[in-house]
Amino acid sequence: MARKERAANADTANPGRLKQIALTYKMTRRNDPKVGLVVAGVGIVVFGVLLGLGFLIGHPVYLGILGFLLAFLAMAIVFGRRAERAAFGQMEGQPGAAAAVLDQVGRGWTTTPAVAMNRSQDVVHRAVGKAGIVLVAEGNQNRLRTLLASEKKKMARIVGPEVPVTDIIVGNGEGQVPLKKVRTTMLKLPRTLTGPQVTATNDRLRAMGDLMSNMPIPKGPMPGTKGMKMPRGR
Repeated sequence: MARKERAANADTANPGRLKQIALTYKMTRRNDPKVGLVVAGVGIVVFGVLLGLGFLIGHPVYLGILGFLLAFLAMAIVFGRRAERAAFGQMEGQPGAAAAVLDQVGRGWTTTPAVAMNRSQDVVHRAVGKAGIVLVAEGNQNRLRTLLASEKKKMARIVGPEVPVTDIIVGNGEGQVPLKKVRTTMLKLPRTLTGPQVTATNDRLRAMGDLMSNMPIPKGPMPGTKGMKMPRGR
């Protein structure tokens, strides 16, 4: 019975995965019309090179099988990267895009969206990890400077000077970090806090409360990010 149940679960999971891949492909193709040709071209080239090498050394079957496997792997890698690029391109400029990226930053980070906001809808999100506190801001760069300065002062009062506070302004201008590089930029920050220090920092900030808990904002994904799952950056 257990084997039958596992087999039934696998059968129901496979269509879900295939549907997800198909949806990802459609989304990617809208932003990258050549994705199908590029992925297929990569697979054909890799398989052709390995098969040709197999004929040269007298082992076409072995190299053909290896070529098929490597071609499939290369196609998956190229498709994943182009899908990631398309997803970021679709999200860029949308309200809450940075919050969606922070939600996928990985283990060891505690993220809180919209800890500060002004009337112009410029917003600051917060992430806490072993690199300290990272404030990720999206909106007008000039207006965000005031918002970030105020939030930094607040952090200093709450957690003290021993917890470093880093600010990131999302954008493509000078001194800004592109949306697709926010996660990698955060992961490259030096780890200066221990696990207990991170926990203590989160406890202090939780006790302080945040903007989202004090505002009548409907629950659910932020505007522009509904139904979107961010891929892992490299």
